[in-house]
Amino acid sequence: MAVIAGNWKMHHGPNEALDFLSDFDVDAVPSSHELIVFPSNLSLHALATAEQRDSRVQVGVQNVYWEDSGAFTGEISASMAKDAGAAFALIGHSERRHVFGETDLQTQWKVDIVVSSGLVPVLCVGETIEERKAGLVEEVILRQLEVALDSLCSAPRFLVAYEPVWAIGTGETATPEDATFAHGTLRRRLERALSAPHASRVPILYGGSVKPGNAAELMEARDVDGLLVGGASLDATSFSQIAAAAG
Repeated sequence: MAVIAGNWKMHHGPNEALDFLSDFDVDAVPSSHELIVFPSNLSLHALATAEQRDSRVQVGVQNVYWEDSGAFTGEISASMAKDAGAAFALIGHSERRHVFGETDLQTQWKVDIVVSSGLVPVLCVGETIEERKAGLVEEVILRQLEVALDSLCSAPRFLVAYEPVWAIGTGETATPEDATFAHGTLRRRLERALSAPHASRVPILYGGSVKPGNAAELMEARDVDGLLVGGASLDATSFSQIAAAAG
């Protein structure tokens, strides 16, 4: 089974989200694949409601706040997202870290609230180009995983996504060897925290300029269990081609 997830970021309002779902060729995707879309907050309920009727596409929230309620203008809580129909929550995406300045500690708080709310956390980790050139890939991704590991391990289920920051929206893609190194590093740490059989069941996704043309090659890399797709997930045809190629 492969997990194919699409992060729509700040794209697709409710009407466009429903159009996407209508256009998405689910029959082209192997039935064993798990499909997830992370729409904008405004599209979340519309997509989740439609998904309950006639689609294999599950829905997640792109971001949550670390409190359940309060005077936090513009924020959304994990419980609100769940009530709107989300089953998953994306946490620690590179844009949250590097555009909005989220710290590892804040990411940990978000994992805590997501787990307690009953959503499935998808923790994103990844290095910048400067960290990569300095040979810090292993150190960075393990640090980002470590701060949330206790909470993750207490959850019934969780996913990890490796997204090298230098490959997001740049057209650059990690090689299968790059992905194997990073994913193997994460897998070994999970094996120390969990039993090896349990750790092997934690999906580790690759994200970073995934396209129909490179999906199959990336999925062949060791310890790559799925893909977190950005811009290419906005088009229903492109996303279905990626999901089919990942078979």
